[in-house]
Parts: sequence; structure tokens; C-alpha cells
Amino acid sequence: MSIDLAQFHATFFEESREALDAMEAGLLEIDANGSDADTINTIFRVAHSIKGGAGMFGFNDITSFTHTLETLLDELRGSRMQLTARISNALLQSVDVLRTMIGSVQHGLPAEAERTASLHAELTSLIAGNDPGSALGAAAEPAIEAVVLPAAEDSLDDIEFTGVVADVVPVVAAPTQWTIGFRPLPELLTRGNDPARMFSELAGLGTLEVHADLGALPEFASLDPEVCKLSWELILTSEVPREAIELIFEWAEGDCELSIQRRQAPVVAAVAVDEPEPLDAELTAANVAAPVALAVVSSAKPVAAEAAAPKSANADAGSIRVSIEKIDELLNTVGEIVITQSMLSQLASRLDGVTADRLKTGLAQLETNIRELQESVMRVRMLPVSFVFSRFPRLVRDLSQRLGKQIKLKMTGEQTELDKTVLEKIGDPLVHLVRNSIDHGIEMPDARVAAGKPAEGTVHLNAFHKGGCITLEVSDDGKGLDRNRIIEKARSRGLVDPGAVLTDEQINDLIFLPGFSTAEATTELSGRGVGMDVVRRNIKELGGSIELRSDPGVGTRFVINLPLTLAIVDGLSVAVGEEVYIVPLVTIVESLQLKPGTSSQIVDHGEVFSFRGDYLPVIRLHEIFGVEPRARDLHSGLLMVVEGEGRRAGLFVDALLGQQQVVIKSMESNYGRIDGVGGATILGEGTVALILDIPGLIRLSSTWQPARRIA
Repeated sequence: MSIDLAQFHATFFEESREALDAMEAGLLEIDANGSDADTINTIFRVAHSIKGGAGMFGFNDITSFTHTLETLLDELRGSRMQLTARISNALLQSVDVLRTMIGSVQHGLPAEAERTASLHAELTSLIAGNDPGSALGAAAEPAIEAVVLPAAEDSLDDIEFTGVVADVVPVVAAPTQWTIGFRPLPELLTRGNDPARMFSELAGLGTLEVHADLGALPEFASLDPEVCKLSWELILTSEVPREAIELIFEWAEGDCELSIQRRQAPVVAAVAVDEPEPLDAELTAANVAAPVALAVVSSAKPVAAEAAAPKSANADAGSIRVSIEKIDELLNTVGEIVITQSMLSQLASRLDGVTADRLKTGLAQLETNIRELQESVMRVRMLPVSFVFSRFPRLVRDLSQRLGKQIKLKMTGEQTELDKTVLEKIGDPLVHLVRNSIDHGIEMPDARVAAGKPAEGTVHLNAFHKGGCITLEVSDDGKGLDRNRIIEKARSRGLVDPGAVLTDEQINDLIFLPGFSTAEATTELSGRGVGMDVVRRNIKELGGSIELRSDPGVGTRFVINLPLTLAIVDGLSVAVGEEVYIVPLVTIVESLQLKPGTSSQIVDHGEVFSFRGDYLPVIRLHEIFGVEPRARDLHSGLLMVVEGEGRRAGLFVDALLGQQQVVIKSMESNYGRIDGVGGATILGEGTVALILDIPGLIRLSSTWQPARRIA
């Protein structure tokens, strides 16, 4: 019986990416706070796990690259090398290369061989000590004192040298030999362990001799291919610590009998002289072969000899991996159950009698259970914002180095949870905003000091719940927006009338126009304003909004409001004629009924009404959607005061029907994009109701002409 390992590939790819994220976070931590032994050990284990998995599945390129990376990490954790800027950069680049290699293998794409080979050579060079800042690099030409100890029967006084010693060849410490006894237990092979892979990894640590014991091998007729009856004695000649060997066998812990013994092997010491004169006769070849050479290198550090206990190979049994597609299917099914339950409730409301009362009671309990089920499924989809925020420490580090700026990244609210789909789609807009803050928001250190600021600037990422949505903020303490330049640029392009007077909010809003930028030169990183229309559009597609606040010389802050999920929305159903619309609950300020004569008509601005000291525009839904209303006079219907993207308006509707939680169906996927519509849902009686996009409706109303109607 053979095991198809391909079925485990997807898990390997996913776990490797998570491991690389953890590895990158650890590298950034030691890069910012200095080398830490525990963090280095954690990073080493991550690399070792990836190497082991790649070796088991036959991804040899990944195995080879990760083995070299692991060797460098082992030098660091053994304090034989010190972390330098060059090594840190190489390790972070290794994370990028491994991500690319794993992606190439997963999708069957050609590997970036040149980039991989170049970095592989760089890692090899660092291991060889070719970094002037590392311990090995500093010890490239150490002051060495060599002492050759005689055999036991000789005394040190008996040794004499004829000729003058001009130079001493560095004497390498005697190599270490490890004797490893390895006997598999019956479950070893069935649990995915491969002795050949382990031996291959051992061979990568040094010189390996393999001796197989065939004594327990049964006759061929009674041979079970899933049970290994062989055992081995392995002799490894290498300077690696014991824990490096234990790590290779950690996946087989509990599935084998393992013994590791250390012994020292003798070597021959050599010295160089300036003349080929013979040594004293008492120092014969026999005496030279016996001694143990002792070398004292002034800059070398001792290697830790204590053994570390290997990490348990048992996986966490408290969690399972489920694909998001399966959760989406489950959520859709729950949504259909909600619709069916609503239909049954409406049907039961028309019945009378004792049986009908019992039916209504049962349906009420069913509604409670379905809502709990719905909320449980939604919690499964929720992930902390840290999944997105985790990419930014590396981004800020790399860009600040390239630009010569000193920038600190501050992150708060990382455990705030958001729907996985929203998290995946908000990443790119956040990257654009952070890059803009670094490139054009934060000043150069000398300019900051001249302005009375600390040389180090700060970019702050923050996440928190606000009402029924989540708010993400990207702020910096840079120079802020230059509103004079923005308005001049807008006037030069004909976007603003020469005599127009704009508020600060209106000027800030100009940067969201397509292609608008005040940058004097386009950089490869970003330009404040370039692509901001794309940022707003992407956020709008998530049912969210973005606001900009900026103070000259103080800084800039982008505030993004997002729904907790794209799958379900709490809304208020309203009637306009025979149609029903859903207004998201988080956008509603309040509802009111106007008295006759309390609204006004303003030229070029349409209808407005007074609300708490301000005049708000009126949006007549029946005109926008082309339906016949029950009421046309504002005092005969209701006005719902709604808010989106920092602006308010009054929606004119016939009546309020009630609050309900609805499952969102995408309009773009099933029909097409419609301005002012964020999606659709199926009501209890089986009819379709549109879910309103309030920010979109407010923007639409500012340019609305009654003749334009959505069919």
C-alpha cells in the first residue's frame, strides 16, 4: 500500500507560508531590538520545519536553499557569528525567496533561478565568514597561538625545534564524531516519516557513514511493507551541536528508539617554518600523529555544548483547518434557512387556533436557534486584523532604509476581528496609504529636526470597533497636506472655478479624483494622491468609506470605516411604492416626519431641510429608482437621516417596515454594477430587495437630474 503524499501538499504550502510570516516577524523583532537567543532558536526551528517538509515531498530546491539558510541560523544561535545589517538583510531576503519558491512549486510556475542562486551564494559567503561585521569576518586573520601537546609518555621539555618558526598555520579543533543508534518502531512509516530523508539531512551536516542492521528482517513472504524492520548505526563527523541532530529526528519522536553519543576523533596538527630544516629526531611522525592539537584564537567564542530538548512533534489537537469555500457554503445554506424560516413565520401569522399558536412558538424558537447558528458561522469567518497588519513592519523597514528616513511603526488594536474576505481585500489599500505616508508624509530627519520634531517619524496603524462596523486608521506625524498646492493644481486642471471658495474637507476630497497629484516628480514608490481614487473605489466595493483629515506641519490621518462582514447586514426595511429597500442600520442617524413648509428649494442644489442647525439635501428614492410612490409631499412620508463618508442626507420613503438581518447577495456577480446599490437580498416572501449604498447615494444625489433614472 503506497501513500499519495500529494494530498498533503496544500497543507504544507499553507503551513509554510504561516511559518514564513512568523519567521519574518522574528527577524524584524531582532532587527529592531537586538539579537535574542530565544527568537533565533524559534526562527531556526521554522527553517528546519520547512526544510523537513520540503524534503519529505521531494521539493529539492527548497530543501537545498533552506538547508543553507538553516546553517547560517545555526551559526547565529551558537554565537559563532554575530547578527549584522548584511546578515539581517540576507535573512529577510531569504523569506521573500522562499515565498516565491513555494508559490512556484504550488502553481507549477518556473522558479526564479537567478535570484535564488544569487542569494544562495550570498548565504554561503556569509557562512564562510565573508562579512566584515560578523564574528567570523572579524576573525578572518586572527592572532593565533598554537601549542602542540606531546603524547602521554613524552614531556613538554623533551620537545625542541631546529629552525626558526616564521608562521603558524591555524590549527582546527579536532572534529567531533557522533554515533547515532536509530531503530524505527512499527508506526514510523505509517505516520509519514521517511528514514532516507532523515539520513539525507544528516549528510548535509557533515560526513556520514551508514551501517544497516538486517538481523530483524523477516522472510520475504511475511514482509509487511508498512512496517520497518531495519535498524541503523550512523556515524556523523561534524562540529554541529547535539540539538541539531535531535531536530532532524523530532518528527519521529515517539516512533523510534534513538541514541546519540559523542566522541572525539584525533587529527594531525601541522606547523609551517621558513626553512625546510628537519625537526628534532624526538619529534617523529609517530609522535606527531598522536597528540591532540590545541588552538587558541583570540576572537573566537566558545560553542554551547548543552543539549536542548526537541520540540514535541504532536500537533495541536485543539484546532482544524477548514477552507474558506466550505465556510462560505455553510453560510449560504444558513442564509437559505433564514429565508425559509421567514416564509414559514409569515405563513403561520395567517393561521388561528391552538395548533397555530404552538406552531408560532416553535418557529420563534427556531428563529432564535438560526440566529445563534448564523452568528457562530460568522465568528468562524472572523480573523484578527493582525493578519493584515503583520505585513507592515517589513514594509516600513525596507522603505525607510531606501529613503534614508527614520520611521517607527506603531500598531494598536491588532486583535480587532474582521471578516476574512474584508481582510483580504483591504490589504492593498492599506499598503498604498502606508507607502504614501512614508514617501511623502514623513519628512527627512534633518527637516524634522529643523521643524522642532524628533528625527524619527511615526506611522500609526489603529483598528477598533465603532457601532456596528470597524474603523481602520492610517496616520503619520509628517508635514500634512499642502492645501494651497492642492487648490492651485485643481484650478490649473479646470477642476475648480477660479473664484470658488472651498472648505478644508472639500480640498482634501480633491486628492481622491482620478490621477490627481501635487507631486513634482513621480517616484517609484508613490505620489500623494496618485491612485487614491482606486483606494476609495476598493473600499467602496467593500461597503465602506474613507475620510481624510490633515493638519499642516502636524500630520495626516486616513479613517476607513468598514462593515464587519460582507455576508450579513443588519438593516431597516423601508417601503417606496410597492418596492422594499434595505437601509444598513449603521448608516441611520434617525427618522422624522416634516411639517408642511419646513423644506426649501435651492437653485442648483435641489431640496433641503433643516436638521439641528444644518441644511441637508433630500434624496427622493422614487425618482432615483423610477418607481411610483404612495406619497410625493415630504410631510406625507418619512425622512430618514443617513450618514456616509462624513456627509448626511435625508432619504424620502413612504414607510418603515421593520428591522431585520439579511444575507447579502452580490449584484455585480449576479447582474451588474448599479450606482447607489450595495447588494440585494431575498425577503421572507421570496421577493428580492435592494440593499442601499448610502455613501454612493449621497454622491449620486449631488449630480442627480430627475430625468436620469435607474431602470
